[in-house]
Amino acid sequence: MPRFAANLTLMFQEVPFLDRFAAAARAGFEAVEFLFPYAHPPEAIAARLAENSLTLALFNLPPGDWEAGERGLAALPGRRAAFRESLRTGLAYARATGARRLHLMAGLADPADPEALGAYRDALREAARFLAPEGLDLMIEPINRRSMPGYFLSDVDAAAALIEELALPNLRLQFDLFHCQILHGDVTERLRRYMPLIGHIQVASAPERHEPGSGELAEGFLFAEIDRLGYSGFIGCEYVPAGRTEEGLGWFAPYRRRTP
Repeated sequence: MPRFAANLTLMFQEVPFLDRFAAAARAGFEAVEFLFPYAHPPEAIAARLAENSLTLALFNLPPGDWEAGERGLAALPGRRAAFRESLRTGLAYARATGARRLHLMAGLADPADPEALGAYRDALREAARFLAPEGLDLMIEPINRRSMPGYFLSDVDAAAALIEELALPNLRLQFDLFHCQILHGDVTERLRRYMPLIGHIQVASAPERHEPGSGELAEGFLFAEIDRLGYSGFIGCEYVPAGRTEEGLGWFAPYRRRTP
């Protein structure tokens, strides 16, 4: 049966961030993920995980100056020093929290620009090798440009081809059902094709990015297919609740493993 991680950046926004860990545990989740934990000390994150017996499935490495519009540093040739600092910062949080997967955002750049492509390839090699001695996997995620205009990595097939080309043992594909549907469609076939490369899966309905079961995707079928394909990791619930988080968890009841 699939296992799910509540995304605490988007879910349970009815309470402050550090209180969302307990809210997720009460709702029956055994794991969580989030975008960026950096507003809080790593020890505070680790304490909330331990208090609520939660696994941290994934978080993002620092993306640069988010408020100024940066959406990652890897494909930006002029931001290499900040990129390297982001690796050190992310590693400190991974060590404290026990997370084994970190997502590296590419940034806003033209994928046809040879300088951006070269910077991105170099960044993936450097990041993967930096994290490998710690036993950490590096995730890359294609993101649709309707949600994030100008994002460098916006093609699932291209991302998979790059992972295969670089052949770095801990470089893995972060496969988001929502983004794949908007980018390409044919989600099931891509799951089947790329499962050997996939290190993490995320879900939201399409096109509105709300709870599973509220849009055009047949999430129940996809969850069963993910199970059939032998995926043993967590599926991150990276969706924006249409109302209060708890009121939209009916879809989760058949998969709940822990008693709220």
